[in-house]
Amino acid sequence: MNAIGDEGITPRCTSSFTGGLITGLAVMLPVGTIAWVLDWFRLAGVVFSTEQFLSGMLAVAFPLVFLSVPAGAGRARTDRIPWYDIVAAVTSFAAAAYTAIRVSGLSELITARPTDGMVVGTLMLLFIIEGLRRTAGNALTMVVILFVVYTLVGRWIPGMFQSRPVTLGQLFYYLAWDSTAILGLPLNIVATVVVAFILFGQMLQKSGGSDFFGDIAIALMGRYRGGTAKVSLVSSALFGTVSGSAVANVMVDGAITIPMMKRSGYPAHTAAAIEAIASTGGQIVPPVMGAAAFLMAQFLQIPYTKVCIVAIVPSILYYVALFAEADLEAARRGISRVEESQIPRLWTVLAAGWFFLLTWVVLIASMFWLNFLPESSALIAAFVIAIVSVVFGFKGKRLRLSDLLETLRASGLGSLDIILIGAATGIVIGALNISGLAFGLSLALTQLAGGNLFLLLLMSAALATILGMGMPTAGVYILMATLVAPALVSSGVNPIAAHMFIFYYGMLSMITPPVALAAFAAASLGEADPMRTGYEAMRFGWAAFVVPFLFVYSPTLLMIGNPFDVTLAVITAILGVWLVAIGVVGYFVRPLGLLQRVGFAVFGLLALIPADAFPGAVWTDVAGVLGGVGLVWWEVAWRRRVRLDAPVSVSSSE
Repeated sequence: MNAIGDEGITPRCTSSFTGGLITGLAVMLPVGTIAWVLDWFRLAGVVFSTEQFLSGMLAVAFPLVFLSVPAGAGRARTDRIPWYDIVAAVTSFAAAAYTAIRVSGLSELITARPTDGMVVGTLMLLFIIEGLRRTAGNALTMVVILFVVYTLVGRWIPGMFQSRPVTLGQLFYYLAWDSTAILGLPLNIVATVVVAFILFGQMLQKSGGSDFFGDIAIALMGRYRGGTAKVSLVSSALFGTVSGSAVANVMVDGAITIPMMKRSGYPAHTAAAIEAIASTGGQIVPPVMGAAAFLMAQFLQIPYTKVCIVAIVPSILYYVALFAEADLEAARRGISRVEESQIPRLWTVLAAGWFFLLTWVVLIASMFWLNFLPESSALIAAFVIAIVSVVFGFKGKRLRLSDLLETLRASGLGSLDIILIGAATGIVIGALNISGLAFGLSLALTQLAGGNLFLLLLMSAALATILGMGMPTAGVYILMATLVAPALVSSGVNPIAAHMFIFYYGMLSMITPPVALAAFAAASLGEADPMRTGYEAMRFGWAAFVVPFLFVYSPTLLMIGNPFDVTLAVITAILGVWLVAIGVVGYFVRPLGLLQRVGFAVFGLLALIPADAFPGAVWTDVAGVLGGVGLVWWEVAWRRRVRLDAPVSVSSSE
């Protein structure tokens, strides 16, 4: 989910008329989602098919993109919108509106391919690609174009990657009018579930929720050593569950936390890296995760609540590692707590914004206990936020009608990129279906791995990282879920573990150089070297690179299995994460030498391995726990000896 936009969609400056038009279109997007989710259309006596609703959403999104987002990043944002953008806005609206009117009839004529269907279908394809380029960037756009080109030329590629013969007309008509392509599942999820949660996040932010989370983080963590880094971790995790966008999280939260960390003594690249990795992790923290989590629920045909449950332990391990490293890094550098004058009292913060916690209770209760759909739960929570913000207000500020209108506008503009990503993903899935590439790639990966699951996982992780360069997590996940997940499942991996694996590695592309959007955004705020920030973020986020391999071999870390095995795996994994963090930072009660660091890291990794990962793995747990405890005892004993041997200074008074 992207409440602000992974690359920060900033509307061009416009005249009052065009600005009003943009505002009207932006408001229509979340209002359309609300009307569809709450079934207002049917109550008004108007019945739409799902494909008609999705076409209608595109009819609003297309002109909004061409009127609000310039054709190039370097173009001047002036009051005058270029004539070609006006033409594109009008034409794209007409094409999408025609699709909404005629989709029922033309979708049944894929073999005949009438002229009007061909023309409108081609226009839809071109407008989606251009809109995607403007909102999501060049990387994902080139991937989509590559799949389209492959579908057309794949018949001449020898071997297992050879595709079925497909003509240009067949491809374009199929992509536009088949319900498994552009107007398929990804766009449906985005236009309902994701937009609803974007509205929830914007409502929470507009009512002061982000400030409340920041105050809570300072009140909870400010009094501990390295307090500024821990504040960043808590506030970024809390805000990340709302925004679901790593870059959006960095830009909002990092503007405050990165300067705080630098002032307390963290180097610029370390401060930026901590914010980047903390913000990236917000996408995996239940109950509100990134857009990819909602897509995962649909791919696996399981309730979203189950995705939340299996994500609990990996997200805990992720942030335990970050907290341990932030604490040890602060001890190594001698960084103390936040100044007392800057730390609010916890009860004062709760008294001012207790109702924000009420909205989380409503959201969780709606999804987990009342079994409402995620989109319905998000709208209920957003409604509760609006009511309590009007009645109580936060720090003396209450939501006004103009604030509600601005929230709808921001939600619409913030939805643009993910809506275009959903439509473009339909193009990729449609191309894979009609060409047969998905089966060929899965077969190729399986054969290259030669039956070695670890090698298959390594190739899958590398592919996710490469595909993820400059792409939003949702886009990476959908590609990997279509191309790679079948190979993992066919190799015996639990389907949920397979999809969680590719979800994690799609997310990690945000902090993995050479193209790491979240790390680079944080580096710009911290005035740090982007590449150095990316590598530092990888060092801090090592757990996210390791844990996915573990839950593939043992789904107990996904809370799948009997309670005893799950509990044992979680306890030993937490200990293992802490031990590895000591080895990575190189400090415990004193600076550690290379041999000691390796010892902590090795014993930590042994403890991390779940007891049922493979036959005899219980002994790796035993060795890791005993060895790690032994090293900890040795270091603590050394500290006691130093204290006992230290000379006692006696002061005499005359």
